[in-house]
Amino acid sequence: MYYNNKDVRVEEMPVPEIGPGELLVKVMASGICGSDVMEWYRIKKAPRVLGHEITGEVVGVGDGVDNYRKGDRVFVSHHVPCNTCYYCLKGSHTACETLHRTNYDPGGFAEYIRIPQINVEKGVYRLPDEMSFEEGTFIEPLACVVRGQRLARLKPGQTVFIIGSGISGLIHIALARALGAGRIIATDITEYRLKAAERFGADAVINAKEDVRERLLELNDKRPADLVIVCAGSLSASATALNCIDHGGTGLFFAVPEPEIKVPVPMNDMWRNEITLMTSYGAAPVDLEMAINLMRNRRVDLKDMITHRLAFNEGQLGFKLVAEAKDSIKVILEPQRKY
Repeated sequence: MYYNNKDVRVEEMPVPEIGPGELLVKVMASGICGSDVMEWYRIKKAPRVLGHEITGEVVGVGDGVDNYRKGDRVFVSHHVPCNTCYYCLKGSHTACETLHRTNYDPGGFAEYIRIPQINVEKGVYRLPDEMSFEEGTFIEPLACVVRGQRLARLKPGQTVFIIGSGISGLIHIALARALGAGRIIATDITEYRLKAAERFGADAVINAKEDVRERLLELNDKRPADLVIVCAGSLSASATALNCIDHGGTGLFFAVPEPEIKVPVPMNDMWRNEITLMTSYGAAPVDLEMAINLMRNRRVDLKDMITHRLAFNEGQLGFKLVAEAKDSIKVILEPQRKY
């Protein structure tokens, strides 16, 4: 139960009861997302059970469910679109109001979760036999990255500059490499994450304490980047991004500052140089399916990014590791692990 980043408790709750069309899933692995520790974003709805990167085993099947059986190994998407509204029909599934309202009960950091009927119909995916439960926790974050790079129209041979080398930045590096990016450069403020960026596919890294634009030009034949992806929520990260996009290039804001922070945009420069600025939020069903296929075919192999596997009563430690962003990459809670 999340109260704030420094107050995460184990509390007893009844196992959810399922109704017609629903599933009961025993959670086997649940990843802690960077958004889970965005306190300004989460605390307004506290106390609540967070967690949305889950894999598990079906242990209860409601009346009318024919596609799933007890024992099925599954990944479950917490947000699902209606697929019929104006936004879904034009391909903007993550702008769908249904997607923003849906979720499972009570949240992924629980031993058992109830999967509502709409999620059963539109958001349950069988795990491939060769994919472990813990590896499956990457499906949702990879799908978000797939969506971002798809909307940004990453092309083979382009120079990609990634600002922030936490888990989302590292997944962007891995996917950009798989999609044929010509040169991948990453930046961060910590040496631990800069080394991780190199390990997972960056051609070069820049310590954010340096003159980032100047170093980027040195590393990229005196040009800024074709695609700049912001994976850090600080104002300085956004400002750096706007200064590092080449003429005709694109800036993708995968992470953004807190709501009250305004980012000054040099609109005249953007206009004169035909620079595209865009955002990306969440993942649509097509992105989830692509993520599963990329992982199944080993086009993108992310399991080595797991640095911590924690028992259920170590949730507070998990939040601390992710919030401090020092010596961890992917932190996973395993609710069935004995403690």
